[in-house]
Amino acid sequence: MSKYIDGFVLVVPKGKAEEYRKMAEEGRDSWMKNGALEYFECKGHDLKQQEMGPEKSRSFSEMSGAKDNDDVWFSFIMFQSKKHRDEVNKKVMEEMNEAYKEQSDFISPFKMNQMAYGGFEVVVEG
Repeated sequence: MSKYIDGFVLVVPKGKAEEYRKMAEEGRDSWMKNGALEYFECKGHDLKQQEMGPEKSRSFSEMSGAKDNDDVWFSFIMFQSKKHRDEVNKKVMEEMNEAYKEQSDFISPFKMNQMAYGGFEVVVEG
């Protein structure tokens, strides 16, 4: 059976990196407890455009609209299948809603309008 990935690209202001890391650790704990197979939060390190023959790739910074005072994070969670992803995410959202129901003044450490998200079916695995 093919695995399924939820992938995210986030823009986090450099001054909020530690705050985001703590939030990501809470997320990791919840997703793993509720059945995710693997969980990764990766802070951009080498995001320069790459030469690819006569062309150049776009950088994650360019794609996300990140500025010099921002970090780009690439994050992904692995599941057994899309159905498994939906089951795990439902449990995680219920848990998060309960844990944060009293925090109506919560301000996200990342720029939600610059976040990209998608579900991906694993086609080639190595």
